[in-house]
Amino acid sequence: MKNILLSSILGLWLFGLAAQADVVMRDGHPDQHVVVKGDTLWDISGKFLRDPWLWPEIWQVNPQIANPHLIFPGDVINLVYLDGKPRLRVTRGPNSNTVRITPKMRLSPVDNAIPAIPLEKINAFLSNSRIVEEGVLENAPYILAGAQGHIVTAAGDEVYARGYFAPEDEVYGVYRKGEVFRDPKTKEILGIAALDIGGVKKLNVEGDLGHFQVNRSREEIRIEDRLLPNVERRVTATFIPDAPAQEIDGYIAAVEGGVTQIGFMDIVVINKGERDGLAEGNVLAIDRRGERVLDRKEREWVELPDERAGLLMVFRTYERMSYGLVLRATQPLKVMDRVHNP
Repeated sequence: MKNILLSSILGLWLFGLAAQADVVMRDGHPDQHVVVKGDTLWDISGKFLRDPWLWPEIWQVNPQIANPHLIFPGDVINLVYLDGKPRLRVTRGPNSNTVRITPKMRLSPVDNAIPAIPLEKINAFLSNSRIVEEGVLENAPYILAGAQGHIVTAAGDEVYARGYFAPEDEVYGVYRKGEVFRDPKTKEILGIAALDIGGVKKLNVEGDLGHFQVNRSREEIRIEDRLLPNVERRVTATFIPDAPAQEIDGYIAAVEGGVTQIGFMDIVVINKGERDGLAEGNVLAIDRRGERVLDRKEREWVELPDERAGLLMVFRTYERMSYGLVLRATQPLKVMDRVHNP
């Protein structure tokens, strides 16, 4: 199984207004915000800024804070003015979980700092599958049989698998083919979901026959399930929301769960990835695709213009596709809605 480590600290979200014309304070913004459990950095940013992803342009570092990359429940964010420009600064609160070591040093338990986005929305999702290229599963080693002739096996059992096993690979994930993601327009295969079934540890290999101990199972492991070496890929420890470095013009290709209408906090697949210059943390605008309506007077069909309808943040990229979390949706979204630079 791919070992996924999702840090609870995704980045600094302290901000102060800079000179850029496109950085605009939100109407009715507060002068102060006390951080509470359950806050996310995106939510806090949105209380002050019209466009939350612009925070890297506007944060204000406090020199007295030993680690300015962390904020905690109980910290107070204050709006101040420096040289006539608004800035937001953090003041450590009594519940910020810092422990004084010396008069000039503090130790911060990072697991208590607030995240940038709701981690529970993506953590469980990322642990359930990985995306592979076409042919990877078909050519991977496969479960041949369970010990004592068992057809299905679970944690604690032993299994035999057949295929090539590299000497350096000791632990494997067990996967089953899931959804095939295709570009709705070009029909290109963007990636294939390899569903996580369990994990096995190598006991012995003779030729192309491997003997394994099942050390983890999410469900029953079956004959012909595939084995892939564990690959540790960390989710970016520090999401820095920003616009993509390159021009992106794509669309929503699929939605997790197969729902027809997409909304706030839904996970979507977009048809752009690393080859297109997308990176984890990139923010994309979502335009709802204009509907086709009948002009009854002229007796012809008319395509209505696209309308801005939301925002998403990319949290995992692959070569041809990416996963994004919808962080704003002003109306229901759907597959084929356009995504582009904000």
